[in-house]
Parts: sequence; structure tokens; C-alpha cells
Amino acid sequence: MDGNGRWAKGKNRPRVFGHKNGVKSVREVTEAAAELGVRYLTLYAFSTENWNRPKIEVEALMILLVDTIRNEIKTLNENNIRLLTIGNPDALPASTRKELDKGIRATADNDGLQLILALNYSSREEIQNAFCRMLADYDAGLLNSGNLNDNTIRNYLYTSAIPDPDLLIRTSGEYRISNFLLWQIAYTEMYFTETLWPDFHKESFYKAILDFQQRERRFGKTSEQIISPI
Repeated sequence: MDGNGRWAKGKNRPRVFGHKNGVKSVREVTEAAAELGVRYLTLYAFSTENWNRPKIEVEALMILLVDTIRNEIKTLNENNIRLLTIGNPDALPASTRKELDKGIRATADNDGLQLILALNYSSREEIQNAFCRMLADYDAGLLNSGNLNDNTIRNYLYTSAIPDPDLLIRTSGEYRISNFLLWQIAYTEMYFTETLWPDFHKESFYKAILDFQQRERRFGKTSEQIISPI
């Protein structure tokens, strides 16, 4: 969800103004995903690298996150949306963790759209932590290297209970992954748009979905194999 700062700068407003307006896009895209029957929607909300931003911006983002979760719980429940998170929450402020935990508990019984917030998230850190846990289990005799496979590694990732994404949307004209779900996006379709995140509304999301639906996903096979798998 990139481009909040540039959007605000273009209007001669502080970066925080862009983040606040970006929340409206979060709401619209979440609603659109739920209406379309999307099962999982992951929003890269705050990376481990984002701590390097100006302190006042980071503090404002944490306050905005708390307020947004608190204000949206009722709507999430009304729309059967479950809130989840991936990343390392330990470094988040106590107030942020408290509100996040409250939102996760309040929506735990919902079985519609799974809304996943990537908070204090780094894919490299996720993979590193996975390997450390695997080594610890190996030393404890709980893991056998002889049958190590893709599913084994998957079980040690933050996303062990979440399917790999079908579509990754990157806004604001940036053409990079930025340390996001590096293991999980091996066969994910990419969609890049020049639209800044605060201007990315339902129609923008629909456009991305339509583009995705027109693609042929071969997963290493030929077109003929996809059409006639026998």
C-alpha cells in the first residue's frame, strides 16, 4: 500500500495526512474483497524497515493503527471478517499490541474474509526465524532432514495456516517486492499500478482482479497441459 506520503506531498500536506486518507482505501478494498468472495487479503501495513522513518511519522502511524482497529471492529464483525496478523509484534508499542490482540479476539469466530495485517514484518526475518526453529527442532530430534520438503518449511513460516497469495498488487508505480512474502510469492501473479494508495479505491481493485482473471497460470507447465491435463 504505497504512495501515502507522495499523495500528501502533492497536496502540500504532511505525510500523516496521506496515511489517514490511506485508511479509506483499506476500508474500500477490504469491502470489495469481501463482496467478491476473496478468502484472504494481506495488507503490508508496517515493515521492519519502516522504523527508520522519522519518529513523529512512526508514532502517528501507531496511533492511527490503534484508532483504525478500534473503529473498524464493529464493521468487521458485521461483515463476518476475521482479523489476523503476521510479523513480529514484540517491538510494537504496548497500546498497539493491546488493541491488535483485542481485535483478533473480537473477530476470532468470523469465517468470511481473513484480513491479515503484516505488522513489523520482514520476509527475510521470517525465513531466518523459520530456519532457526527448524534447527532447534532438528537438534531436539523433532525434525528429520531426510524428509525435509516445501511443506516442512511452510509449517515454520508466519503464514503456515494461510495459502500462498494468488495476486500481489503494488501501488504508486514502484516495481519491487520490498521484502514481502518472498517465499510465498514464488508463483504469485504481480500487478503494478501508478495509482497512489489513497487513490486506490474499489474500481482500482476490480481492475486488478479483472487483469488477474485474464492471465494463464501454468505453474511451470505448458498451455496445452493446462487445457488438457491428461
